[in-house]
Amino acid sequence: MNRRKFLQNSLLGSLLYQLTGRLLARVAGQPNILWLTSEDHGPHLGCYGDRFANTPNLDALAQRGMQFKRAWSTAPVCAPARTALISGVYPPSLGAEHMRSQVPLPDWLKLYPQYLREAGYYCSNNWKEDYNLIQPDDLWDDSSQKGHWRDRAEEQPFLAVFNHRMTHESRIRAPDANPRHDPAQVRVPAYLPDTPEVRSNWAQYYDRLTELDTAVGERLQELEAAGLAPETIVFFCSDHGPGFPRSKRWPYNAGLHVPLIVYFPDKWRHLAPRDYAPGAQSQRLVDFLDFAPTLLSLAGVQPPAYLPGRAFAGVYQQRPKPYLHACSGRQGERYDLSRSVTDGRFVYLRNYMPHRIYGQHIAYMFETQTTQVWKQQYDQGRLNAAQRQFWETKPPEELYDLDQDIDEVNNLVNSPRHQAKLRELRWMQQDWLMQVRDLGFLPENELETRASGLTPYEVAQDQPSYPLERIARAAELASSLRPEVTAELLQSFNDPDSAVRYWAALGLLMRQAPGVSQGRQELQTALADPAPAVRVVAAEALGRYGNAAELEAALATLAAFLTAQEDPDIFILMMALAAIDAMEDRARPLRSHLEALQTGAINRTRPAGVEIDRLRAKILRDWE
Repeated sequence: MNRRKFLQNSLLGSLLYQLTGRLLARVAGQPNILWLTSEDHGPHLGCYGDRFANTPNLDALAQRGMQFKRAWSTAPVCAPARTALISGVYPPSLGAEHMRSQVPLPDWLKLYPQYLREAGYYCSNNWKEDYNLIQPDDLWDDSSQKGHWRDRAEEQPFLAVFNHRMTHESRIRAPDANPRHDPAQVRVPAYLPDTPEVRSNWAQYYDRLTELDTAVGERLQELEAAGLAPETIVFFCSDHGPGFPRSKRWPYNAGLHVPLIVYFPDKWRHLAPRDYAPGAQSQRLVDFLDFAPTLLSLAGVQPPAYLPGRAFAGVYQQRPKPYLHACSGRQGERYDLSRSVTDGRFVYLRNYMPHRIYGQHIAYMFETQTTQVWKQQYDQGRLNAAQRQFWETKPPEELYDLDQDIDEVNNLVNSPRHQAKLRELRWMQQDWLMQVRDLGFLPENELETRASGLTPYEVAQDQPSYPLERIARAAELASSLRPEVTAELLQSFNDPDSAVRYWAALGLLMRQAPGVSQGRQELQTALADPAPAVRVVAAEALGRYGNAAELEAALATLAAFLTAQEDPDIFILMMALAAIDAMEDRARPLRSHLEALQTGAINRTRPAGVEIDRLRAKILRDWE
């Protein structure tokens, strides 16, 4: 048992631990921190100017405190977003951008509750975690449905996190709902069809926001009744944007813009942001990477240099950053790769897999009526240009002006007067991925196979293990869709690094029949590549756009992944099934293999294996 475990788990140790916490609190003068979080909603609150919302408690908190008008999540879905919060590290730097992954951390890398506990804090979490990380055993004093500040030692400062789930995606799609908010009064975003189903889901969303507001009010009253309000700094934020398709899971402003309200009682006003005033509205750019250094700064702990965020409150406040960055990787059973950056007004997206449509079939997303009716109307040809985009392939780049286009439907990439802004944000995105050593350009299985005893974070820092400059260039060329770079992509098939070859194969797949025609020999050779991800991509390219002999070879390659009996790789299996799905009827000869696919041997941890079940069911259903 290590020293901290002894201190916590023995009677004498517990007493010493509590006395140490009290001593630190008295010496440093540390505030209590109450952090109220919620799920799947944007700044659709009265205090943010939404007149349809009924949120009096949050409005009152904003009036007493400060609201940040330009706060972003670091990812548009919960697990990677919460990974950014708990670690203070950009998820792709950890290899933790993919939904429901479980990535190891270096021994020296601490999560913010560990720093706070070492500084004497009692840290409780009630109760959602959902990190894409293998977390240490001593992360929280209590992380459960009973987690509460009341269980701390007397006079010990606390950080108490309470999460509220009523706004989650799953709570806004009751088919027989009778919402209190009038569906006729809903503002339907320009990218969605205006149907009764869409309006019902949005009205339910606003109902859940009112329920959230009531719960927040009760928690604040509890703090007041305990006499702790004058001693406690209060934070409120959600984890990412609303649980609707094209908001949740997509790194637009719609999926990333979150409410952030902070309140500092008079006693701790000296720790507040420099522009703090009751009722103030800050234009500072803040994202989830800033939360960990801010919490440490409030506790009097200097944030370590490896954290890329900037503290916006406390004794170690830093100047605001000029740009915010966000990531999107695998969502459930579907692979994708996008990055976004904003200066607060303009939003730039770089889509590295433009051959995949925005609305890939994610089973959980399709449980929402909005998703179902939207896809039905697309299939029926009933949508306008803005509404059709979600069901079609992506451009490599997107640029939106939020001042003129809040729904992000008018892509300015080809606008002559926006070329300077396009170049600026493009360069910032490219520079950022080098700064943070973005691991998203690796096939997910290689986060493990490249490790050789290292964690993914350590692999990212090691140039021989991860030659990012070369890999990122291949990804840039591949996803640019420019035909004149095909010759360089063909040369990349000879690269010793498997990720470069992976992107070379993807580049030909993205160029469809013309690309496959130019790279036939390279793709045929790639069917025997040592890297399974390269083999999958080559098989999809030849399976979709090759001749009869190439199709037969592609099917044989994919069949081998379906019939692997010992320790099947869940990541490669997901890739293979997605390739089969994309091949549609050309993959029908694999039907018996899909029906016989044994999923029992799959390591059902995170991802849980349900992704394989969902992909297989979708393919077989389509073939019916």
